[in-house]
Amino acid sequence: MSPNLRGALFMAAGVCSFTTNDAFMKSLSDDMSMYQAIFLRGILGTVLLVIVAAQMGQLKFRMSRRDGWMVLLRTAGEIAAAFFFISALFHMPMANASAIMQALPLTVTLAGAVFLGEAVGWRRLSAILVGFVGVMLIIRPGAEGFTIYSLYVVAAVLSVTVRDIAARAVSAQTSSMMVAVAASVGVWLFGAVGLIGGTWQPVSPSGWVSLTGAALMLNLAYIFSTLAMRVGDIAFAAPFRYTSLLWAMLLGFLVFGDWPDAVTLLGAAIVVATGIFTFHRERKLADTAAE
Repeated sequence: MSPNLRGALFMAAGVCSFTTNDAFMKSLSDDMSMYQAIFLRGILGTVLLVIVAAQMGQLKFRMSRRDGWMVLLRTAGEIAAAFFFISALFHMPMANASAIMQALPLTVTLAGAVFLGEAVGWRRLSAILVGFVGVMLIIRPGAEGFTIYSLYVVAAVLSVTVRDIAARAVSAQTSSMMVAVAASVGVWLFGAVGLIGGTWQPVSPSGWVSLTGAALMLNLAYIFSTLAMRVGDIAFAAPFRYTSLLWAMLLGFLVFGDWPDAVTLLGAAIVVATGIFTFHRERKLADTAAE
């Protein structure tokens, strides 16, 4: 199996794990508060992640001051994304939330141009603008089915954009596992703070199954997504992140009985198409620069 094919499979496995984690978390929405779900998942997930990091010899807490600030900013983005996305996930169909999240590669490309000075030509800029039109078709402000939670997912996209831009600024001296551990601890503590003054619900056996599944899937997602970035050509593997939308539609239908309407599917198709074009354009420019 070629490195590119392995990278693509790791990417597909990573987004599948993320989406399955989302399904487990959504299944808890009738049994406990969002903060309790985040807190309990955080305990299980953080313990597993620390064990893996220690086994890999990457549990090193010393880092430069600049890296420390960037890791702190990235963790803040992770916390905000968890709050907005899980809040939305508790109140709207999985596929709709996932469809809006597909705008992430477009926002990261735009943010890289604005904040990191990365070159973005008129073709990619046009693709980003068309992609945002697709997002608006999914959200449809003012339409009968519109809720505030659609805007929560947009806020989650912006939060993850901040997270990813901060991650790019972290030097190679700080391990990826330590960055992941910091994010996991940060989200866990956020859940603990949110629980203050709230009502603790007893956890049923099925609730523990969902929490354990969510923690395992989230850690697998961290591992697979890291492997995807380190094997083969990133530009080849990156478009496979859009398979998350297929998983979200399938799980949403089979588990929750939700299926997107035609306008939402059209918007999702536009967002995915423009994202794939953006990746294709970046790869073509990279190949041209290498000649």
